[in-house]
Amino acid sequence: MKSLVFNPFSGASGDMILGCAIDLGADRKAVKELIEASIPVSLDIREVRKKGIKALDVRINVPEKESVRTYPELLDTVKAAKLPCPVETSAMDIFLRMAEAEASVHGQPDLEKLHFHEMGQSDTLANIIGSSAAIHTLNCDSIYCTPINVGSGTMECAHGTLPVPTPTTLELLRRKKLYFRGGSEKKELLTPTGAAILAHFAMPVEAFPQGRVNLIGYGAGDSDLDGPNVLQGVLSELDSCLIPDVIEMLETNADDVSGEILGNLFEELLDMGAKDIVIIPAIMKKGRPAHVIKVIAKPEDTAKIARKIITETGSLGIRVVPTRHRLIAARKIDVIKFEVEGQLYETAVKIARDSEGILLNISAEFEDCKTIAKTSGVPVKEVIRKVEEAARNLFF
Repeated sequence: MKSLVFNPFSGASGDMILGCAIDLGADRKAVKELIEASIPVSLDIREVRKKGIKALDVRINVPEKESVRTYPELLDTVKAAKLPCPVETSAMDIFLRMAEAEASVHGQPDLEKLHFHEMGQSDTLANIIGSSAAIHTLNCDSIYCTPINVGSGTMECAHGTLPVPTPTTLELLRRKKLYFRGGSEKKELLTPTGAAILAHFAMPVEAFPQGRVNLIGYGAGDSDLDGPNVLQGVLSELDSCLIPDVIEMLETNADDVSGEILGNLFEELLDMGAKDIVIIPAIMKKGRPAHVIKVIAKPEDTAKIARKIITETGSLGIRVVPTRHRLIAARKIDVIKFEVEGQLYETAVKIARDSEGILLNISAEFEDCKTIAKTSGVPVKEVIRKVEEAARNLFF
């Protein structure tokens, strides 16, 4: 599986992402022509060295004076460019992310009235359109982003002096759950445009997924920092062809809790978004019987699930196990028709494939099979066998 990993150890901006993607092999001439045909700008791409690291520096030359664009005006500009469908779709989503973040920060629910300032200039349009085109050109099966160095201190903008990361950038990070950290550099290292592009394309990971590196590219930032001001991108082949997923494991010990309460808790946690639950009998100090409750959940669901466990069991604390990664298969529910004792039935099946589409497993929906078994008089294990056999013949 071909994978792209962005490693923003010196932050990220639109031009850094664009330069990185071109350095990784995106067609420089085609991307340049697309940008210049879409926006009234010119593009200069040159090789530079940042603290000894060779990188591509992308400069967008814009008109001297530009009016502030509204969100609808930006969308009209993108539509008028007649971009390839995937590029237009990505550019529109990136601007939507930026608009929703801005609206949330400023308390402006009507996006039609939203004015962009620094983010509404032609260089932002060029960087978003160009980055979208370049990344799509790389034809990656998956894209990831390691923790982003956002910088520190304050910065000046149209709204005055703001903290780093700016409120809009922070909102973009929050919405996509991208990992980030502060840096020793007293300046903005992650721009809202860079955050929005990464939020659109990349899944957050805490470290590089395991694989074999094929190519490394660097996009140069404008400032001179203590370290190399570059965005690193890595094209690699992941080993497993399974899909990395970010999860958290919650765990607590519960004593003096009845089986009925635990059974009800099990169902309620699943309804709240828990991915899996295990309740294990245990013996605590002084020989007291108890249960260990383990829950796998997405990070965004952890707090509400922990609160539910505490209120239902009386536990005083929930442990969050630091292991946060798992490898999963892509799962899809399909409905198939099959025959039992001359009668046609319909049931759901779960299909598991790897990232390359190779079939890994098929499992029948038990409740459907149980109902069919009662109706047909055939043992449920035989119904399951027939369902999975029919599904394999259909989907293999």
